[in-house]
Amino acid sequence: MAADDTTLEPENDPFDAIVDAPFDSALSERYLVYALSTITARSLPDLRDGLKPVHRRLLWAMRQLKLDPSSAFKKSARVVGDVIGKYHPHGDASVYDAMVRLAQDFALRYPLVEGQGNFGNIDGDNAAAYRYTEARLTKTALRLMEGLDEGTVEFIPTYNGEEQEPEIFPGLFPNLLANGASGIAVGMATNIPSHNVAEIVDATLEVIDNPHVEHARLMELFKGPDFATGGIVAESAETVAAAYETGRGSFRVRGRFHAAEADKAEDREEGIERLGGGQWQLVIGEIPYQVQKGKLIEQIAQAIADRKLPILEDVRDESDEQIRIVLVPRSRNVDPELLKESLYKLTDLETRFGLNLNVLDASRTPMVMGLKELLNNWTASQIDILQRRSQHRLDQIARRLELVEGYIIAFLNLDRVIEIIRYEDDSKAVMMAEFSLTDRQAEAILNMRLRSLRKLEEMQLRQEKDDLLKEQDELEKLLGSPARQRTRLKRDLNALRKEYGEDTVLGARRTSIQEAAPAVEFSMDAMIEKEPVTVILSQKGWVRGAKGHLPLDQDFKYKEGDGPAFVLHAQTTDKLLLATDKGRFFTLGADKLPGARGFGEPLRNTLDIDASAQIVAVIVHKPKQRLLLAADTGKGFGAVTDDLLAETRKGRQVVNLKGDAKMVVARTIEPGHDHVACVGDNRKLVVFNLEELPELARGQGVTLQRYRDGGLSDATTFTLAEGLSWTMGGKEGRTRTEGEMWQWKVARGGAGRMPPQGFPRDNRF
Repeated sequence: MAADDTTLEPENDPFDAIVDAPFDSALSERYLVYALSTITARSLPDLRDGLKPVHRRLLWAMRQLKLDPSSAFKKSARVVGDVIGKYHPHGDASVYDAMVRLAQDFALRYPLVEGQGNFGNIDGDNAAAYRYTEARLTKTALRLMEGLDEGTVEFIPTYNGEEQEPEIFPGLFPNLLANGASGIAVGMATNIPSHNVAEIVDATLEVIDNPHVEHARLMELFKGPDFATGGIVAESAETVAAAYETGRGSFRVRGRFHAAEADKAEDREEGIERLGGGQWQLVIGEIPYQVQKGKLIEQIAQAIADRKLPILEDVRDESDEQIRIVLVPRSRNVDPELLKESLYKLTDLETRFGLNLNVLDASRTPMVMGLKELLNNWTASQIDILQRRSQHRLDQIARRLELVEGYIIAFLNLDRVIEIIRYEDDSKAVMMAEFSLTDRQAEAILNMRLRSLRKLEEMQLRQEKDDLLKEQDELEKLLGSPARQRTRLKRDLNALRKEYGEDTVLGARRTSIQEAAPAVEFSMDAMIEKEPVTVILSQKGWVRGAKGHLPLDQDFKYKEGDGPAFVLHAQTTDKLLLATDKGRFFTLGADKLPGARGFGEPLRNTLDIDASAQIVAVIVHKPKQRLLLAADTGKGFGAVTDDLLAETRKGRQVVNLKGDAKMVVARTIEPGHDHVACVGDNRKLVVFNLEELPELARGQGVTLQRYRDGGLSDATTFTLAEGLSWTMGGKEGRTRTEGEMWQWKVARGGAGRMPPQGFPRDNRF
């Protein structure tokens, strides 16, 4: 080591800067600082001007660049550069995104920036890069910034102390409610919809006139959200009012069906366009706020592809500047209301907007406010701005009056003033002593130009003094009287209301608030197209559906080692009940069957059927259809198919079985049947009255037949007067009927006796 090398001085040791502190407290302190900065300086809007810092800085930078509505556009890159360089040291992308949103007429109800170039669209496409677009302020933005030069607000140093920026904007435009806001801070969020300026003004005037106004009265004037994209708030006025009373709530927002080209007014409102020959199509003219049109059309198309909307044939986007989404129904018999309801349920044509009126008040404290409290606070801030403006003007008047009085003294003694200026060494001091002038007055007189010494100027000065004194008197009265301040605020608000009235293009209400009619009761089954289908189930549990009603004795192909178990006719709108020997019933929609080109698919892919369970019956569900259910123990009961439908893959346990018992019978009871026939493994037959069979939704049932050994082989129902029939077997498939079945009739639970001559050897009916 060289002799001139120096070691670290003890006081420069970096380890001296390490503070020994508990990790949890150090973390919580730092996190709290971050959380507070997010809440107060990033995510929540200020109640007074409704802006977050990034938006305020954007508009301020544009004002500094003199981008008025009457001046030329400037490159967005220039604006973004100024904002991040002088006021907002964040990423350029986030700042430009914020600026783009201020210019989008589908995002902001009253845009604050006027864009030139591609500023994105309602389809969800992004804006062009900031080097390609240009921008300037709108009249609304100027309204919001009115009074910045009139001492109305505090100016604070920018992040680096080089510039000044306003703390808030003082304009009378009620931007918080007019344009709304949304943001997520730490531990809190805000979500405020846009509203109609004319209605905001009406409600504010009511609050000024009557501080004790009821919330219900305010809502008569205020009504509720007015979104940039129109649409319908599908809630009752009471529901909307309740949300605004507390500042929290939610409401459904729906798109609007509107057919501008329809001939009848009723059809126009319903969005139905008649095409002749009974054909028609639906037209969506407005979509819910913040829903991207492209995404909505994709959702509808996907619902058609997934067969969730079988009553809809096609969807087309025919939009230009106006939204026009055309929906073509599958047939002219489709119910338009059913189609609308299904679109509301399956797509973003209906969304939910969560209201959360969380804002920063005048002391920068976050608070959820109800409508009345919010309007009261905003009115108070505007009164404060009015007082500041008046005081600022009074100070200006006092300074000007001082000079005007000095000029008048100079005109009255003009020759002497000229003489002092010409001959005195210290003319200023002499003038001040001789005419009792202040320093400012003497300085102003010495700086006067010769051309100002005309007679006319003296008359103008006297007139100016009178005008200033009159204005000063009015301002002093205004500052001294809260009633006058309220009157002035009301006058200014009424002037603003004319500018944004209901009869103006910008001011007309876009969103309707109307309670939705009771939803058309429909299930997804109602939208399945009815087509015949042949259900084929193999012994190993492979299922498929062949289109049309094919002959049931046809030879179908099965996998090697597999064979037929059940083949039956159904409709695609039917539900199939599959009963297993474990007593559990499963439900399968006939429209969900795999196609019959291959061998189908295993049932266990769609239903949770126990691997050891066997399917004993496949029944087409019909409302109020009765079934006979029996186990090999000889116990059974009657059931109604409506009680057996299962909503889930797991099915529904219906027959309770003990030990190794199995369910062996699940048969439909045809209308007119009045007796039950049971046959045991011991080949004994018993017949009893159907009335003796109880009807249950679930259970073991009652004893149908008694056995010394073996169990139940089969059971069925029949009409006693017509006799009992059974197939004889053989190729002809002949049947035999025994009409004298009264001989076997006993009470339920009997042992029975041997069956008639020719009864099948397998003991099955």
